[in-house]
Amino acid sequence: MQTVFRGRHFINLEDFTKEEIDTMLEVSLELKRKFAMGEDTPYLNNKTGFLMFFEQSTRTRNSMEAGMAQLGGHAGYLDSSTMQVSHGETAKDTAIILSRFGHMIACRYCNWGRGNAYLNEMARWSAAPIMNLQCDLYHPFQGLADLMTIQEKLPDLRRKKISIIWAYAESHKKPISVPVTQVLLFPRYGMDVWLAHPKGWELPDWVIEQARANAEKHGGTLTVTNDEAAAYKDADIVIPKNWGNWVNDQTGATEVGASKVINDALIANKSWKCTEAKMATASKDVMYMHALPADRNNEVEDSVIDGPHSIVYDEAENRLHTAKAVMTLLVGGK
Repeated sequence: MQTVFRGRHFINLEDFTKEEIDTMLEVSLELKRKFAMGEDTPYLNNKTGFLMFFEQSTRTRNSMEAGMAQLGGHAGYLDSSTMQVSHGETAKDTAIILSRFGHMIACRYCNWGRGNAYLNEMARWSAAPIMNLQCDLYHPFQGLADLMTIQEKLPDLRRKKISIIWAYAESHKKPISVPVTQVLLFPRYGMDVWLAHPKGWELPDWVIEQARANAEKHGGTLTVTNDEAAAYKDADIVIPKNWGNWVNDQTGATEVGASKVINDALIANKSWKCTEAKMATASKDVMYMHALPADRNNEVEDSVIDGPHSIVYDEAENRLHTAKAVMTLLVGGK
C-alpha cells in the first residue's frame, strides 16, 4: 500500500502509479463499508474545501459536498459566474487566495483548450491540493469510480472485454474527458479495452499512444475500431456514451449550455445507440455503464439503462466513496 499522498494535486490519474490507485480503491471500499454501517469517519474535521464550477453538475458537486460533510469538513460551492474570475481575475490570484483560506480547491472547467491548462496553472500557485472535477481532457474522479464499480462486479479484470463505445446524443456537446480517462486507465488493469466510434470522432493520437503503452506495460490490450457490432460482441462491460467531435468543432468538448447541438455528421450516425438487440450480442452477463446523465432514447434505450444489465446507479454511488477516499488521502491528517 502506498501512503505518500498528502498535499498532492489530483488532476490526472496518469500522475499516480497503479499501486497508488490501488490504495485509493482500498480506502474507497473501506469508506463505503463504514458508510453502510453508519460509522463516523471524521478524517477531515475542521477542514475547508472550495468547489469551483464553470459548468453544471449533479453527481460531482453533490458527491464532493456530501463527502466532505461526512468526513467532518465543510465544502463551499463556488459558481464561477458569481466570482471575480468572471471579471478577469487570474487562475494564479484565485488559487493563491483560496488556498490560504482552506485546505483544498476542486474545479470543473471543460472548455476545450482551456480547462486543463487552467487547472495546472492553479496547481502551480496553490498551497493546497488542486482536484480536477472534470476538464477538457480528464475526469479522474469518474474514472476512479468506474474502476471501483468494475472491480466490485468482476474481481478478476484481466482479459475482460471492456468496450467504450461512442453513442448518438442531442442534449449537449459532451467533452472527451470521460472516454480519454477510461481508455488510459483500464488497460493498466489488464483489461482488453475496445474503443469504438464513427469516423470523425477519434480521440487524440497521443491518448491512443499512451493507452497502448499502458496496455503493453500491464498486460492489457487496446483495439480501436469503427465497427460498433464488433465492440459489442462478447463484451463483459459496455460503456456507450457520446463525446464531441473535438477535431472539426473546437466547441465540441464543452458542456456549457444545454441547447441541442445537431448537424448532418451527427445525424448520419444516429444508429449508434445502445439497444437490447446489441446488448444480446455481448456476454450473457454483460453490464451496462454510463457516467450519467444519459441522453435517454438517443444514447440508450430505456429498457437497457433501466434493465437488469444496468449498473449505472452503483457506478454513480461510487462517486461518493471515491471522492471521500481522494479527499482523505490528499487533505487528511493534522
